[in-house]
Amino acid sequence: MSGGASLQDRYAPNNRCFGCGPANDKGLRLKSRVDGDAVVCDFTPEPHHEAFPGVLNGGIIGALLDCHSNWTAAYHLMQARGADAPPCTVTADFHVTLKKPTPLGPVHLRAQVAEAQGDRAVVEATLEAGGRVTATCRGTFVAVKEGHPAFHRW
Repeated sequence: MSGGASLQDRYAPNNRCFGCGPANDKGLRLKSRVDGDAVVCDFTPEPHHEAFPGVLNGGIIGALLDCHSNWTAAYHLMQARGADAPPCTVTADFHVTLKKPTPLGPVHLRAQVAEAQGDRAVVEATLEAGGRVTATCRGTFVAVKEGHPAFHRW
């Protein structure tokens, strides 16, 4: 699924998640796309995403990495199951390392599944600004079952 509609637009156009929901006018509205064995996303923060002048807020960085990694896991689990749509997945844990200040400007996210088993996937991701990795993430994402509040979110 290289190019074309983002994973979010294709599979969850009514999702209201702050980080990745196409239907959230006040959210970040990430657009994750498959690129070979990775999932990538380009995002341009706005001045209200600053921590201090010219530097992206760490909480926004965490939201970007969390949502992008979650979609990477969902897409992987969909492919592994041979399904037509990704399962609804949630974050079980994620650890972000802020390696250096991220300048306020375009950023590039890249994520890959490091390991997967059953209904869960561990994803490793990076955030780059100006060609340098400024933050990394490793997280576990789990497909939820009927009865979980996130089950029908997309």
